Amino acid sequence: MADEGSAKESRPGGIRATGRRRKPPGRGRRAVTIAAWSAVGLVLAGGGAMGFVYFQLDGNLKGIDINAALGTDRPRNVDNGSMDILIMGSDSRKGANAKYGADDGTSRSDTAMILHVYKGHKKASVVSIPRDTMVSRPECRKTGGKGTAPAAKHAMFNESYQVGGPACAVKTVEKMSGIRMDHYLEVDFSGFKKLINELGGVPVTTSQAIKDKESHLDLRPGTHKLNGEQALGLVRTRHAVGDGSDLGRIKLQQAFMKALITQVKDIDLFGSPRKLYGVADTATSTVTTDSELASVNKLLGFSKGLKGIDAKDVRMATLPVAYDKEDPNRVIPMTEQADAVWAALRADKPIPASATKGTASDTAETEGVVEGS
Repeated sequence: MADEGSAKESRPGGIRATGRRRKPPGRGRRAVTIAAWSAVGLVLAGGGAMGFVYFQLDGNLKGIDINAALGTDRPRNVDNGSMDILIMGSDSRKGANAKYGADDGTSRSDTAMILHVYKGHKKASVVSIPRDTMVSRPECRKTGGKGTAPAAKHAMFNESYQVGGPACAVKTVEKMSGIRMDHYLEVDFSGFKKLINELGGVPVTTSQAIKDKESHLDLRPGTHKLNGEQALGLVRTRHAVGDGSDLGRIKLQQAFMKALITQVKDIDLFGSPRKLYGVADTATSTVTTDSELASVNKLLGFSKGLKGIDAKDVRMATLPVAYDKEDPNRVIPMTEQADAVWAALRADKPIPASATKGTASDTAETEGVVEGS
């Protein structure tokens, strides 16, 4: 990855990322990174004798240069103190992820969230984008640099990542929202599991049984401390509860994210240097960022502005969608309400409740099934 002056590993597709826009201080990957970068800080505080730790953690990082890939055809930079980050979960089956399915040489975005951190970095909103949303995809450079994929007026959102990797996913999000992404963060299945295990698990309470053979999840009603495999099963399941849709799964993901934020706040990472280093090492080796964050120093500065954000300070929302009349297995944005969501974030204002009422998400029936403990 790249810090200025040092060459780092780049992702498939040859992209590096630079998201210059507002001030680079704060943001937060599923909250795990907040703990991880703080962990790095404590490790570095050991001084010169720990210099080798710095270089190891710095060398773990992988970055992609999205600015270089997308050029100037992007929404304008807005310097109002807020920040927008595209968080992606990849469904790659390569390497350690092979146990979750055959590797066909492609990857899609299994999860996509826009994290908007408001000015002052005391509150945030998360907008999940259903992967089955039909969108207008812009022209994108293909993954691996093998030509260009033409624009498509009616394409599934998660195909953007498959076609052109992170840069195409960012370009698609920016086209649909009119918001320039300051940063990009990505984690795959095995990386997510490792992070949860390194944190010691995440406590959640389920109001009903969740048993899904496909995601290998079997939970009775009650309180559980989910390990990495169980947590991955929870955020992937879509058949065990609700209507079996991706919209129901999104609500489970959002509930888990809140539980994760709470867990990161509650555990005493700083009381255990060994655990602290383990979290930092795991996070830096499993999370891919844009190149502006692809150094330990930059990540440290980036995380400091997010320390005051608790789970109660994060507003969870899903892009307002309705089922596609042409294909009930797909959803389409509800234009007026979706525009209200994007307009609120562009203006650094709270998402109006009216914008997310009466959407297809309301029928998913997974609200309250999972809560933090």
